Amino acid sequence: MITARTAAAYLQGCRARTAARDDAYKRFVEAERLKEECGVFGVFGAPDAGALAAVGAHALQHRGQEGAGVVATDGEKFYAERGPGLVADTFGSEKVVRRLVGSAAISHTRYSTQGGSSTENIQPLFADLGGASFALAHNGNLTNARILRHQLRRDGALFRSTADTEVFLHLTARARDANLVDRLITAFRQVEGSYAVVILGRDRMIGARDPIGIRPLVLGKLGDAHILASETCALDLIGAEFVRDVEPGEVVVCTAEGVESRRISPTRSAARSCIFELIYFARPNSFVDGKSVYELRKALGHQLARESAVEADIVSPIPESGVPAAIGYAAETGQPFELGIIRSHYVGRTFIAPRQDMRELGVKRKHSINRSEMEGKRVVFLDDSLVRGTTSRQLVQMARDAGAKEVHIRIASPPITHPDFYGIDTPSKDELMGAKYSVEEIRQHIRADSLAYLSVDGLYKALGAGPRDAARPAFTDHCFTGDYPTPLPDEDLKKSEAAIEQLSLLAESS
Repeated sequence: MITARTAAAYLQGCRARTAARDDAYKRFVEAERLKEECGVFGVFGAPDAGALAAVGAHALQHRGQEGAGVVATDGEKFYAERGPGLVADTFGSEKVVRRLVGSAAISHTRYSTQGGSSTENIQPLFADLGGASFALAHNGNLTNARILRHQLRRDGALFRSTADTEVFLHLTARARDANLVDRLITAFRQVEGSYAVVILGRDRMIGARDPIGIRPLVLGKLGDAHILASETCALDLIGAEFVRDVEPGEVVVCTAEGVESRRISPTRSAARSCIFELIYFARPNSFVDGKSVYELRKALGHQLARESAVEADIVSPIPESGVPAAIGYAAETGQPFELGIIRSHYVGRTFIAPRQDMRELGVKRKHSINRSEMEGKRVVFLDDSLVRGTTSRQLVQMARDAGAKEVHIRIASPPITHPDFYGIDTPSKDELMGAKYSVEEIRQHIRADSLAYLSVDGLYKALGAGPRDAARPAFTDHCFTGDYPTPLPDEDLKKSEAAIEQLSLLAESS
């Protein structure tokens, strides 16, 4: 059983293992990587629920490293602990975990996409509504949050944070429904975009997923306790049993009597879960919408080899993200799978690098070439994406310096051509190489002998859903296709404001 002592000891160990991170290296960015989303976790009906929630958040640490928080309740009072940095930085103290009293708790690990990384934005957020008071943790982004905030401020609302998540609190507070669940459903019906949320009331825990299921959420069981989590890997860590996925547009209400299912809308939209969860964000040992992430990523490598195999002596992943695809690619081609790149595990996560030369130094510090596997050989490097090209260009040059005869790059996804507005912190369109340049131009930039991406239809085929149906695509795939699945009111407003400003400047200049 996980108690405050065992949770703190576990997280202390995690903190100790990451203490060797080079603090100066935090200034660098791994320029090829998209930024993570957030992770949510909840437990209802278990002793030491706060301890379980802290460990559950740690299992989802890969989804965000800027801040973490836990809110617990004993049925009367709420108890909250939050802090910047990794989960272990805040919850590695038994004293802190013991303050999380009660048999129900929710937790959140954050990467900011809207609102920045300031302390007031660390979730879960709390709303004191008297008998209907609740805490809420959110993974995703609301695409009409800016408009809603303006309307709410105009009506007298005061915001304590800059996160779009706080919009949920105000919409719920203003709803006139009889109970908390109905008030939340009223709030959900007013927002656009993506969300998977866990909500903690005094006598219930609630989970909800946006109507098309962009962000993931699963339901589990630990003895008699109910569990909600962004990914199944969090269930595995605490020894919980997977029950099912929360359906798109579903609201699950966990109480002492069991689990009740409600719908946000009586009409069901076609499900379009985020394709990036499968190919990029979720941990390989997770299952997303019933699919093994690890097996799907291997399938991407198989399909990539069918589309663009090249004669080579070895196939090497760019660690760690390229490993499953490289295994699949090597199996399909019959070429040896080798570790041509060794990743350092003592530099930790990285942050924004202000200059290109610093980014390039960061690549060298994070990756080392395995010279014995390079000299005189033709090598294929596999990765799951290529964003700005900095890492790929550096690794190509490092391989050549180590004596590689040829260096080929294969990407197990299509070119990223459009930014995301649903919870992934993508660069702007101007920074996305796939949006600005042809494949040949990118190949020349990274100085590879060849470069190939997985096709969109090939991606769908590997995921068991292809070829892509343009009228009813199976996934949220806008980063590759520009086909956004929901309205983008805030972006439309920004474009209108920019156009008005441009017209004003033209008028002034004339």
